[in-house]
Amino acid sequence: MIDLHSHLLPGIDDGARSLEMSLEMARQAVDAGTTIMACTPHIYPGLYMNDSAGIAQHIEKLQAELDAAAIPLKLTRGADAHLVPELLEGLQSGRVPTLHNSRYFLLEPSHHVAPPHFEDSVFQIMAAGYVPLVTHPERLVWIEDHYPTFVRLAERGAWMQLTAGAITGRFGKRARYWSDRFLDDGLVAVVASDAHNTKARNPRMDAAVERLIECAGKDEARRMVLGRPQAILNNLEPGAVPAVPGLAEAKAKAARKPWYRRFFS
Repeated sequence: MIDLHSHLLPGIDDGARSLEMSLEMARQAVDAGTTIMACTPHIYPGLYMNDSAGIAQHIEKLQAELDAAAIPLKLTRGADAHLVPELLEGLQSGRVPTLHNSRYFLLEPSHHVAPPHFEDSVFQIMAAGYVPLVTHPERLVWIEDHYPTFVRLAERGAWMQLTAGAITGRFGKRARYWSDRFLDDGLVAVVASDAHNTKARNPRMDAAVERLIECAGKDEARRMVLGRPQAILNNLEPGAVPAVPGLAEAKAKAARKPWYRRFFS
């Protein structure tokens, strides 16, 4: 497996708190079958002031520690980039890293409030040649009233990335429902760990893969955790990558009853 979303670097955001925790997270990832992991700390002006150069330095140091400890995990660079007005400039200048220096990058919307002009902002970035992986849409507080927005983004070429723990229920019924909804509608391009620690938010993805096989079949599950992530590392054009399966019928399903009626009616 290739994990393109993790907060493995110690001490630079809300992820790993120490080198020891980073090493243990790496061991957990390898034990679950991950061979490559992207270190993607938050970039959020005013809170997490990370940039490409600093992230690269931290990755180089951590990779040396992994090699010294004989942990067979290869690291690459990225960032969990928050949607802010200066994001496109940051990508173009190189201050905000893409995944493995490709055209693909992690885009994190505001968790609690729908960003103003969200779709227009994403399309502007895509028009500049970048492909966003929208991170953990299933966990956004505002997903209930804006699910069709994500359908439209996927139809226009944005990629949806789910969190492994949400698929298995680690984030509760609500996130599990929306994970299932994205999977049922065939909108999911990639699944990643979004790992922050060794316990509640650890980097293991093996249990999620089992559920993906149940929900989407073995071939599509493999594409979500290996095929499309490898295509990103190879910087393939989106048209050269197997498309997510359900875009043609997703709009027709967008009017299904809300998650809370499913669980409380």
